[in-house]
Amino acid sequence: MTIHNIESFLEYYERVRERTRKVVVLIPPEHMEWTYREGKFTLGDLVRHMAAIERWLYAENAEGRPSKYAGCGPELAKDYESTLAYFDEMHRQSVLIFQKMTSEMLQAKIQTPAGLPITCWKWLRALVEHEIHHRGQIYLYLNMLGVKTPPLYGLTAEEVEALSNK
Repeated sequence: MTIHNIESFLEYYERVRERTRKVVVLIPPEHMEWTYREGKFTLGDLVRHMAAIERWLYAENAEGRPSKYAGCGPELAKDYESTLAYFDEMHRQSVLIFQKMTSEMLQAKIQTPAGLPITCWKWLRALVEHEIHHRGQIYLYLNMLGVKTPPLYGLTAEEVEALSNK
């Protein structure tokens, strides 16, 4: 996927975010800080991580500034409601930054946190891949907890198989 203008990117990204948020709101409030193993991200950490990294790494770098990402712990948002609010607010702020991007800015080279140059539109593409990766983790965590999750695009793999010609 090549990003030629910010409007088409944001239209696509908002659909990705909508699917992510549908899964995030399925997290039972009592399990927001649950993890499958000590030392691994909790569900809340995953939500806060997606929010914080979108705003403080991807959006900052896209504007040519260094990362300000400082982690994803519960100090950012201490409970279910504040974690959802943080997720939404960081996205809102990021979109405001992205909306200002011109075609020239999308083609410019920026620096990753590792100090490597990357074309800005490729950096934004990596943001989407990053979110999808962590959304998949949330799906897995929720399944481990026995929480029913929706199929991503309307049908489960089993439903697709049953409907397929054999």
